[in-house]
Formats: sequence, structure tokens, C-alpha cells
Amino acid sequence: MASEPDPSESRTQRHKCPACYKQFKRKLHLIEHMKISYHSVHQPRCGVCQKHCKSFESVREHISGPLAKSNCSKIFLNQGCNLCLKVLDSPAALNEHKQKCCLNAPVPLGTKIVPCIESHVIMSGSIMDAKHNGKGHRAIAMDCEMVGGGSDGSIDLCARVCLVDEDENLIFHTYVRPQIPVSNYRYEVNGVTEDHLRDAMPLNEVQDKILKILHNGESVGRIRLDGGKGRLLVGHGIQHDLDCLRMKYPGQLLRDTAKYRPLVKTNLLSHSLKHLTKTYLGYDIQSGIHDPYEDCISVMRLYKRMRGQDHQVEGLGNEKANSGFDSIRSTELEKLTPDELYEISISDYKCWCLDLSKECSLGS
Repeated sequence: MASEPDPSESRTQRHKCPACYKQFKRKLHLIEHMKISYHSVHQPRCGVCQKHCKSFESVREHISGPLAKSNCSKIFLNQGCNLCLKVLDSPAALNEHKQKCCLNAPVPLGTKIVPCIESHVIMSGSIMDAKHNGKGHRAIAMDCEMVGGGSDGSIDLCARVCLVDEDENLIFHTYVRPQIPVSNYRYEVNGVTEDHLRDAMPLNEVQDKILKILHNGESVGRIRLDGGKGRLLVGHGIQHDLDCLRMKYPGQLLRDTAKYRPLVKTNLLSHSLKHLTKTYLGYDIQSGIHDPYEDCISVMRLYKRMRGQDHQVEGLGNEKANSGFDSIRSTELEKLTPDELYEISISDYKCWCLDLSKECSLGS
């Protein structure tokens, strides 16, 4: 049974969380806080004071919001990148960094009626996988444009699909023949007309070609089991695109910028791809007609920017860190320092930086 805290000590000693800096009167309260906060090296943090936040939007509020910390705000104003939120050593280093961090918008494909585009690059898995140096899983970004079906045009039907690889090569693009009559082409949004779909590729053929790319020669059983050589599928609202294509793909191989915890709003709702692209990549998309190639490139860039963050890999060589708080008795937890509590705290989502680790297990 845990010993009762000394009354005089409880009046003076504060127990500070080493991640978000909240302070508690009792050690027990700090432990409970750590259990539900899921602090880890993978959480977004302020580049000045290293405060951990739930999302990058929370970090932005910390450094530039109405209640911003003055010291962090001042330093970030002179040395911080407003896209990736890194803090550089000097204003000169910041200027050099921004030239690489702010990207140019991709050139849209447009809505010209063209036959199906299939790149030979993706058909030779050895070419792509050799470039990746054997680390993790190669990723493919996908985006679909929809038309409306049903009496009121509210049923989303995939009318156009585009896939790009990590090097921004267009590897597959086609218009898709809907399986039911189209009642609303939504031309103002997607630029699709009846002429685009008259000789479009049948849905079952589209499905086969996409799965061939994603499976990368791996068996369906192995894909479902642990991914095997299967490719990661990146998108924004990717499950909705798969549903409209009437396809299934294992959840552990999906990477969704609409649901990734560091990219969501502070209330955990999704940002639009348009907002994320402007905020994290520095250029505008979807200014007029939505272009699936433009969206594909942008979602891939967002994924790679998140994946490229330099985090420590948690839990290596530490049995307690792999199991979190649940495997440790309360009496043992109360003996640990705040820093030791942080060391055994694990994230409640899989950081995309772990996709570059060949040894890591897949997870959503």
C-alpha cells in the first residue's frame, strides 16, 4: 500500500510533467495525467521550449495564438519556419531553410480527354524498391474525383482516379465508367463531363490495375497478414476513395492525412487538403476545378514531410517502454521520477516516421 504523502511536502512540492509542463500537487495526479496524455518523443512540440502538444495546430497556438508564450513567440518570429515549425539557429539559416521548405505547386493534368496512363516505372518493382534502400515500405498516393448518382445526385461515384509514387511520377490515371447512371456530373468541382466517361475504363478493370500496383507481386494472404511487400496507400479521406472504388485494402497499410493525429484540428476534426497544403507546404491547390494529380502530389508531400521528422525510436531495449503503464504496479510508478514516467509513456497512434524503419511493425 502506497505511503501517505507528507502534509508539509504536499504544500510546497509540485510534480511537473516533463512533456507538457503541467504541474500537480500530488504524484498520483501526475501519474494519472501521464497515463491519459500518451506523451512520447513523437508528439508535435515547440521548437523553442520543447513543450509537447497533441497536434501541430496546438503548437501554432502556443507560439502565435492569442495566449502565445511570449518568449517562444519572440524567438520563433525571428528563427522559426511557419510551415514545418522548425526553429533554426539564426535568421540566415532560416532563410536558407525556407527556400527548401516552401514548395512549388504541381502542374495540374487538366481535364483533356486522354486514354489511360500507366507508367512502366511502377511495373518494375525492383526499380522503385532499389531506390528505397530496403527501408520500410514504399508509398503510393491516390486521389479520386467523384460524380453523383441516384435521384438527387448524392451517391458518390468514382469518375477519375490518379496514382503517383514517392518521386511524384504519375503511375496511373484514368477516367472510370460508373456502374449506375450519373445524375450530377458536378462539373463545377471536377470538370468531368459525359464525354469523359463515354469510353472510360470499366470499374473492375480499374480495380485490378490498382491492386496490382499496391500488392507489388505479394500474395493477398500475406498482404492481409503483415503487409509483406505491399505498398503503403496514402490519401486524404482515403477510405472514402476506396469505398467509391468498391475496393478493400488493409488498414495497417493506409496513411490518411485527414486522420493523422498531428495534422487534425485541436478538436480532433479533419482539416481540408487545401488547408493542409497551404499551411504545411506553402502553396494553393483547388483554386478552381479539383485536379486529382495535383491532390495526389500534395498528399504525398504531406506524408513525406510528416514521415521525415527526426524522432527517436521509442522502446528500443526497454521492456517497460514497450508495454506502457499497464504492466507496472502503482507502487512502482510512484517511485519513478517524472522523467522516468515519460520514458515509459507510449504514443496512442503510430508516428509515420516509423515507416522508414524496416524492423518496425505496421500500424495505423
